[in-house]
Amino acid sequence: MELRESIESINRKLLETFGTEFGSSPRFRVVFSEDQYEKRWTNFTDEGFELLHPEVRLLPKYKQFIHAKYILERLVPIPEDVETDLTTKVSYEPAWVFQDKNGNYLPPFFEGCVYVIDSLRAAAGSHNVHTRYKDKNESVEERKARLQKVEDDLFGDENDITDALHYGNAVGYTTSKTLIN
Repeated sequence: MELRESIESINRKLLETFGTEFGSSPRFRVVFSEDQYEKRWTNFTDEGFELLHPEVRLLPKYKQFIHAKYILERLVPIPEDVETDLTTKVSYEPAWVFQDKNGNYLPPFFEGCVYVIDSLRAAAGSHNVHTRYKDKNESVEERKARLQKVEDDLFGDENDITDALHYGNAVGYTTSKTLIN
């Protein structure tokens, strides 16, 4: 799988930019769906047999639903009044799956994470969302162009053919039947 930058680099930048919460846990992180497990109370064995009493087991978090993709996670508290099978008071929950509109893999990148996080915070009504990250040497037009590029990278242009050409997994023909890439 192609990566624009290493996951370690993205997570380091997320930590430096957004800090920690609930002790020393990063507020945001990027993880691979196949690698994530969490401790949960369960009534079943790994083979599917029902147990007499529930027990804590290490269970896959995403791989049964999200296959081979990177996920931007956000650290959230678990309210006391919410019934859950988790064993912790806080949990990383998915904020964004790096995939196109057809569910195909997209490589994670830091600017895309910032875009998603800023959008989440703006939707939640956070104040001064953009002032913390504003580049004083960047004009309004330059900022709009940079954000449009990030948005295009995250969402494509809503066209299957051009998305496939952009990501290098399509072949097309001109009217003269000449192969183009």
